[in-house]
Amino acid sequence: MYERSSVSELAEELRRELDRYSPGGKLPSSRALVERFRVSPVTVSRALAQLSAEGLVITRPGAGAFRARTRATETAAGDTSWQEVALSADGAAELVPRTVDASGVTVSLAAPPPGVLEFNGGYLHPSLQPERAMAAALARAGRRPGAWGRPPLEGLPELREWFARGIGGVTAAEVLIAAGGQAALATALRALAQPGGPVLVESPTYPGMLALARAAGLRPVPVPVDAEGVRPDLLADAFRASGARVFVCQPLFQNPTGAVLAPARRAEVLRIAREAGAFVVEDDFVRRLVHADAGPLPRPLAADDPDGVVVHVGSLTKATSPSFRVSALAARGPVLERLRAIQVVDSFFVPRPLQEAALELVGAPAWPRHLRTIAGELQARRTAMTSALARHLPELALPHVPSGGYHLWLRLPDGADESALAAAALRAGVALTPGRPYFSAEPPAAHVRLSFAAVAGTGEITEGVRRLRAACDEVL
Repeated sequence: MYERSSVSELAEELRRELDRYSPGGKLPSSRALVERFRVSPVTVSRALAQLSAEGLVITRPGAGAFRARTRATETAAGDTSWQEVALSADGAAELVPRTVDASGVTVSLAAPPPGVLEFNGGYLHPSLQPERAMAAALARAGRRPGAWGRPPLEGLPELREWFARGIGGVTAAEVLIAAGGQAALATALRALAQPGGPVLVESPTYPGMLALARAAGLRPVPVPVDAEGVRPDLLADAFRASGARVFVCQPLFQNPTGAVLAPARRAEVLRIAREAGAFVVEDDFVRRLVHADAGPLPRPLAADDPDGVVVHVGSLTKATSPSFRVSALAARGPVLERLRAIQVVDSFFVPRPLQEAALELVGAPAWPRHLRTIAGELQARRTAMTSALARHLPELALPHVPSGGYHLWLRLPDGADESALAAAALRAGVALTPGRPYFSAEPPAAHVRLSFAAVAGTGEITEGVRRLRAACDEVL
């Protein structure tokens, strides 16, 4: 059984049994729990740690686990109503409230309940992650001389060089190492956009980008995307109408549509931004999640930009693990120093052991093998999901089948309620992502996003679509 679900299931079973024990009573030994539930000692240890974090049990090294005693008196609740005024009173001149709504992000970060298939995930299933290679890389990195010392503020030179080679057209001196793609995007927005001002975004787009923009007090302005990426004519209109100086885009396997910016549009996008005196933030988030049947990939926009229009963001996280948060920012010209200064102020630097581990990982023979493996696996999963949808849910429109990334973007029938479908799907045992959080303005129709990378395999994909059929029968 997949470890995380084993831990959750054991914790839930022990939670139900706690009433058998009086406060302070000792629970069965770890060995007894291993034998009874047929799980590993690690699973038992993690389940008990989870209950301890909830305040339900107390663990004592060498003595065992005990049911926690009920507190005799509860701490009196304070009055935090004053914060509502303090958090909203950012100044009368502020036009954009600095609310922070993480709901569009947490839907792909939170693990679903046990038994629910994860069609809403944003990362590779653990069976697809290079866990053994990462563990070996981290162990080797920890033994490197100086591995626990302070790194250069810009990042290790060798790692910057590796990212620069992958981007093309930039040098290591034009690369900064950042703590994951989300942190790099946050730095770019702070460096490039004026507080309270507009920022152009693709429509639909990644909810985490919308959340970042709004948290920074920016106003997202949507620019529609079709099967060939962002529409240059509407991009030019949006620059003129809004006065924006930043456009954030995902030219390769865009989230959520999966679109790839067409060759004829690439130069147009750069020209339009240059004429507007604006930057293009290129979020190249899944370049390493290409499928085995894809043709040659287009170069990053940054590789064809000698004028410093593009600020490039690339990351190792999607191809490795959600906890392997190593990314790169690449830029030319004076903006590079601003990016560097903001990153230093925010976080000083990315921990050196993690940077050293990244170097060990990408330099090992296991790295290209891993990329080939996930390319084949993602193609097989995508094919399984598209086939199952065509067979069981032909009424859901799939306008584009991507050859990279980890998800499909489906349009629901006219009049459908995507929130009702998501709730029904959860009752049927499958978690999916509603489309509304991907739009910064009114959506043209109801959509859902289905991930095929976060489940255990093609069997779960087929079963998940079957459950989704039952949910659709209930609400559509």
